[in-house]
Amino acid sequence: MATASPQHPLEDLINTEQQQERQEQQEFVNSLETIILTIFLSIIIIMTVFGNLLVMVALCKDRHLRKKKTNYFIVSLAFADLLVALVVMPFAAIELTTGQWRYGEIFCLVRTSLDVLLTTASILHLCCIALDRYYAICCQPLVYRHKMTPLRVAVMLSGCWLIPTFISFLPIMQSWNAIGIEDIIEERRALSGGSNDTSCVFLVNRPYALVCSAVAFYVPLALMILAYQRIYVTAMTHVRQIETLQRAGSAPVTGTLPVITVRPSTSSDPLEHCRFRTATGSSSSEQTPAANSRMRIETKAAKTLAVIMGCFCLCWAPFFITNIVDPFIHYSVPWQLWTAWLWLGYINSGLNPFLYAFLNRAFRRAFLVILCCGDERYTRQGSCSYGQTNRACSAASANGTSMALRLSFLPNRSYSDNGRTILANEQESQDSLGPL
Repeated sequence: MATASPQHPLEDLINTEQQQERQEQQEFVNSLETIILTIFLSIIIIMTVFGNLLVMVALCKDRHLRKKKTNYFIVSLAFADLLVALVVMPFAAIELTTGQWRYGEIFCLVRTSLDVLLTTASILHLCCIALDRYYAICCQPLVYRHKMTPLRVAVMLSGCWLIPTFISFLPIMQSWNAIGIEDIIEERRALSGGSNDTSCVFLVNRPYALVCSAVAFYVPLALMILAYQRIYVTAMTHVRQIETLQRAGSAPVTGTLPVITVRPSTSSDPLEHCRFRTATGSSSSEQTPAANSRMRIETKAAKTLAVIMGCFCLCWAPFFITNIVDPFIHYSVPWQLWTAWLWLGYINSGLNPFLYAFLNRAFRRAFLVILCCGDERYTRQGSCSYGQTNRACSAASANGTSMALRLSFLPNRSYSDNGRTILANEQESQDSLGPL
């Protein structure tokens, strides 16, 4: 019976060297991936901290920004996103890059609770901003002032922070999310090669997944879609009404015509600075063609709302869809996919300052003043001068800059009340839909 000849020692040495080379190459690739991932996650965290901190500093230093009710929602949103970047993201980044949880089981529960709390608070702030803009544009100005009182704003802000506690710290610290799936959690810990102290596994049962996802995403998403849909329709109606009155005012007439000048320079009430003056009929050549004007405004409004809703859905929809589906498919979603969707949601906290503040003209001016150490060139311009042509300055502002819209009336026609309402609501439309 033939026996296998012993392997030559030289072949063993070659195979050993090849294995070592492969191990070294694999270690080099793993180290390179870790370095690139660390740099990428660090950039996300730094940009999120910088953007949200700049928003908060701008509101503290600029008194004009503090006079706008909407800005309190924006700064509270910035605070929630800042905490996400400071408290949640660093520990998630360390766990992702090292592959281990080194802070114990109790802090794992605390970190997870803070994650759910702060990300849900951020989403609820976005919903409140949408509702505030809905009341500002789709309701009469006096109705908006009645509904959005300082007390109501405070209640809404309190709700943005209190409601998430009922789906974060309360159920997670009591382990309500793990009822009925304890064996699956222990099995997942064993597969990850760690114990309670070296792994941070967070799985949720079906009731918690449904309730948490509804409160944190699906209900706010539905309210935001309805609010922004009504905002767009109402804003376009205001545009058409303004252009109808402008065309009526551009007709050649003799004598003097009453003109409304709206100057909400510092007040949150659009009607506070309405007054009448007289002017001669303006030439039609001074008017922008109605069709081109409406097309530009509709395009700007559509793009702004599409960017806001698109970024929100793109960042959070994958996570919350997976959050509902996973318990019903026996928790078979790979952890890599979970991590990718979770960090995509974290990125939304870095995008919010750009969507809700950096695209806002008044905030941009405040940012320039802060970054340029108070350079007077970027201070607020509060006055408009009129030339011999008697044109009104048409600089629209989002928060506090002066804005004047001319509205001429034909003889024997009274658009006083309607004109004021249209112009006031149009200012709110400019605030929400025209910051770009």
